Formats: sequence, structure tokens, C-alpha cells
Amino acid sequence: MKIIAIEQELPGKSANDFQPFLQAEALKVWELVQAGIIREIYFRDDKPSAVLILECEDADQARKVLSTLPLVQEALINFEILPLRPYPGFERLFGEPHKH
Repeated sequence: MKIIAIEQELPGKSANDFQPFLQAEALKVWELVQAGIIREIYFRDDKPSAVLILECEDADQARKVLSTLPLVQEALINFEILPLRPYPGFERLFGEPHKH
């Protein structure tokens, strides 16, 4: 299942709070990319927030995987999890024609 995970900084944190963990965070993300779990990662252009596209069994597995990230473990960020399913609308193009 494809999952979108949108990073949310927890309130009251400064850039200095993040600094000691950024290299470990990048390493863990790299490991998850190499494992095929994180398929894509971006930063939003409108605010400082990462957007990850994961391939997981379900939203619970995505939460479990994301909980291994150092910034999550240090209670600096969490993620909004958005499970996706395939768009079924194309079948309307190939089904029985609608009668008017």
C-alpha cells in the first residue's frame, strides 16, 4: 500500500533542537530508502516540512517504521499518515456505455 507521510514539527522546538540528530536522521532515511520502504522524499516548498512516500502493508506499519526515525524518537516531529488506494475511475471509460 502506498502511504503519504507529512512531517509535522512539534510545538516549541527550535532549529538548535534538531541539529544534533540530523545526520542520524539522514542515515536512517537512507537505510529505509535502500530497503524499499521510503520510495520518495521531498521538502515542501511553502514551509519546512518533509513529505515521504512509503510502500508499506498498511498505515500501522508506516507508523511503526516512522517511529524508528531519530527525530520522532526525540519527540521533535511526528507524521500525518495518509493511506492511498488506486483510483478506480478509469473503469468508467471501459465499462458499459451509459444510456441517456
